[in-house]
Amino acid sequence: MSGLKLVLGSGSPRRLELLAQIGITPFAVRPPDIDEDPRKGELPREYVNRIAADKVAAVVAAEDEVVLCADTTVAIGRRIMGKPANEAEAAQFLHALSGRRHRVITAMAVKRGDCIWRGDVVTTVAMKRLSNPEVNAYLASGDWRGKAGGYAIQGPAGAFIPWINGSFTGVVGLPLAETAGLLIAAGYPVYGELA
Repeated sequence: MSGLKLVLGSGSPRRLELLAQIGITPFAVRPPDIDEDPRKGELPREYVNRIAADKVAAVVAAEDEVVLCADTTVAIGRRIMGKPANEAEAAQFLHALSGRRHRVITAMAVKRGDCIWRGDVVTTVAMKRLSNPEVNAYLASGDWRGKAGGYAIQGPAGAFIPWINGSFTGVVGLPLAETAGLLIAAGYPVYGELA
């Protein structure tokens, strides 16, 4: 199985950093260009699984390449909170999340040849009640840009999160334990050459 090369189908610098934590540097980064709009009535978990599958299907790969794609969303009940379009929407998201628990769902898809391995991880996150000065300072930082739900747990908004139940790396954007398992299932030597 040696000689397989990993292609990351994502432009997320956070996913690159997370893979580096377990000693993986992708051979190539090829973010797919797909429509990420939710469908009418689509539930958050169905949505992220569909997007991860669409992403991995859209990445062209050679026979010796393993492709990894992922998608993360924030959900309050049935409501999908993707990346805010602007500061006003980010503010709406933060006020909606303030003082409540929500779910962060990350779905992963790994492709090798015609085979696809998939999984998802759901983490429950509590956000403290936010004051207007806290929201305004966070918005001014710009850290909300490009982040599902309008915040990043690994940045300044970490001070807003007193409690999580699940995968911290899943909230950041790539649950490492589960991703490593999918890569190993696809024959990629995560921990060195496979015996």
